[in-house]
Amino acid sequence: MSELPERTEVLVIGGGVVGTSTACHLAEAGVATVLLERGALGSGSSGTTAGVLRTYFPGNTLVSGLAARSMAAYHAFAGRTGTDLGLQRMGFLVLFTEEHQLADFRRTEAAQRAAGVDVALVTAAEAARLNPLVDERTVLAAAWAPEAYACDPVAIVRGYAAAARRAGAVLHTQTPVTGIDPDGRVHTPAGTIRADTIVCAAGPWAGEVAAMAGVRLPAATYPVEMLLTDAPAAGCGAVPMTLHPSGLRIRSWGDRILVGMGRPGPDEARGPGCGGCRSSSGPPSRSSPATASTTGGAETSMSARTGWPSSAAIPPAPSSTRRDSPARGCARRRPPVNSSATSYSASSPGPARRRSRPPAAPAAQPDPRSQDKELS
Repeated sequence: MSELPERTEVLVIGGGVVGTSTACHLAEAGVATVLLERGALGSGSSGTTAGVLRTYFPGNTLVSGLAARSMAAYHAFAGRTGTDLGLQRMGFLVLFTEEHQLADFRRTEAAQRAAGVDVALVTAAEAARLNPLVDERTVLAAAWAPEAYACDPVAIVRGYAAAARRAGAVLHTQTPVTGIDPDGRVHTPAGTIRADTIVCAAGPWAGEVAAMAGVRLPAATYPVEMLLTDAPAAGCGAVPMTLHPSGLRIRSWGDRILVGMGRPGPDEARGPGCGGCRSSSGPPSRSSPATASTTGGAETSMSARTGWPSSAAIPPAPSSTRRDSPARGCARRRPPVNSSATSYSASSPGPARRRSRPPAAPAAQPDPRSQDKELS
């Protein structure tokens, strides 16, 4: 660890997308800024996402408006930071299976458009054309938002970090915060620094960091699971990011399919690989290793419950998959994610000591579990 300066105007705690962006914008505005990250940059929430940027957030026009502004910034990112994000348009499809979901969309469609979101209602047949894995007999209609892109979240972190440094910000990695005093002194193993203002950008650990300053921050976390399948036997072409009302979401990952589940219900347990986990308000642990388990026939029951055509579309994992192996078709439990995650994908912290790595995706695709890389 390099020595800390004695004082700074602003101290940012957390080196993910939000933290490095904050440091970049402050430094470019002429504010003396220091950033502290307890691991590597992008090794927390920003490093374990589905790698999707989107503008449409159903039922939340405030977040959609923020996301639309963020999307404009990402399109201009290379010019500002010198880092090419390699954005690949994939689109975002939201399936409706109940009349009230259709009514909710129609009620908020004008507000979404006013927020800058390009979204439209499409028929069930059109939804099946956009995503061949959708059985049009099981849905009423869908919302289609073309402004959704596959990206590498760690490239965002790298770009903002480089721009922040060029603007004069000082970034310290491997520097965990151990205490915060009322007078603005922040303690770390590398020494103590006094800050006029402290910005907490610690994601799911924000409550833990805020508690050091005597502040109660009600940030909740919850478990999320992700699965990378084998390539569908018949092939299905490019699959957009697709959200089912159950919380199931899928997207293309090269020639394979990335499958994830969103926020669990209050009393929902998430299958054999979850260990009966339920939503929790406590901070996640970064010392717990990631777990891996075979899925067996899990895709079959998922298909029956959510209306995907059949288990053949998403092949089950081989029964010989080892628990510690990054084998194809292996289901992995993601650590808890921050319920306050904003416009860049579902955020989740990555385990600090061991990361299970799925097979490498094509160069343009971020690794969903372990990029010393969160966005959708």
